[in-house]
Amino acid sequence: MMITAVAFLCALLVTAFLAFGKFARSESWRATVTPLASIIGSGFLICGPILAREFGRAAIIAEAALLLIAYGAGAVIRFNIIHVENYLAGASRNDRVVWLARATQGVLALAYAISVAYYLKLLAEFLLKPIGIAPAWHGLASNGIVTLIVLAIVALAFGNGLRRVEHLAHGTVSLKIGIIAGLLAGLACWWLTGATADPLPPAQIGWASIPLLLGLVITVQGFETSRYLGHAYDQQLRIRTMRHAQWIASAIYLAFLALLTPFLGRAAEAEGVAGILDIMTMVAPALGVFVLVGALSSQLSAAVADSIGSGGLMSEVTQRKLSVELAFALAGALAIAVVWLTDPFEVVAISSRAFALFYALQCALAFIVARRTGVGTPRHYIGFAVVGVICLVATLIGAPAEG
Repeated sequence: MMITAVAFLCALLVTAFLAFGKFARSESWRATVTPLASIIGSGFLICGPILAREFGRAAIIAEAALLLIAYGAGAVIRFNIIHVENYLAGASRNDRVVWLARATQGVLALAYAISVAYYLKLLAEFLLKPIGIAPAWHGLASNGIVTLIVLAIVALAFGNGLRRVEHLAHGTVSLKIGIIAGLLAGLACWWLTGATADPLPPAQIGWASIPLLLGLVITVQGFETSRYLGHAYDQQLRIRTMRHAQWIASAIYLAFLALLTPFLGRAAEAEGVAGILDIMTMVAPALGVFVLVGALSSQLSAAVADSIGSGGLMSEVTQRKLSVELAFALAGALAIAVVWLTDPFEVVAISSRAFALFYALQCALAFIVARRTGVGTPRHYIGFAVVGVICLVATLIGAPAEG
């Protein structure tokens, strides 16, 4: 009872502060919230059980490595916010860098479309988890839910109602962060009660672990949205707030996994991507409700945001030859195809590969522009090459976790 009360109070206070506080209305926070909300979807919820199963007690080390890769990719994009944006502003249409930048946008549009499948597949899995549907019908029900939601999003795009949904989705950000704070407080309270912890599973680290880890890139993705907020914020603000978003997200991921340590044994045995529900319900039944509400709201808002991003980018890459509505329909068709042709773990890996390719292309852009403009140093070139190679390897071998 005490755990539930602490979690609820903490969630309420944080949500109220972010929704109504003076700080929350500042330009700096608004610029931070966009990438932060994208990074912290339900990724941090599915990472615990998956990493516990694949890495045992070394799960937090694996998470730290994943966050470090993401921070390296973020550093490349922060470089591009200034130097690539400035270069493209004065480049001719036939410049190869312009064509590469356009190809990069095309890849991002496809990555967003695939991520819609990832977000909604997770939403369906969390929605079906408490129902306990028969295994024989689970896949059909999950895919059917995703298909209906995608068709609804596409219909809203054609009916000019998507912007209203987008505003509603953005309004869930404060609630989502508040729920995360409540979960962390609940777990911390469990620690303070001195409850007995389970034996930790043995560490499992080897060469086979690398593809599995790289297949989880999607769970820490989202910081790149700052790159495309130039219409609203200046370069220095985007760079600073993107860095802050990654710091906050990293702290939340590591804190959550650290507080989850006593349950790593049970997490390793949790079934499906929504296995965290079982663990949190065991800590306190009400925390399961927290997880469910947080997962559903975050996945729906992320799916809407990425649908908008995918449709807009597809239209922009084709120089408006493809209407935004038709682009939405194509992105929706791709998302539906991915959902029906893969299982939840494969969707995670495919989405990760798509974003890893985008980050690799961003590294190539940074390298070329740095050489052409002379702003690069040996440290820059080495960094671009290292991050680019890691992202390229993730694109080629990122593998799904075992179901």
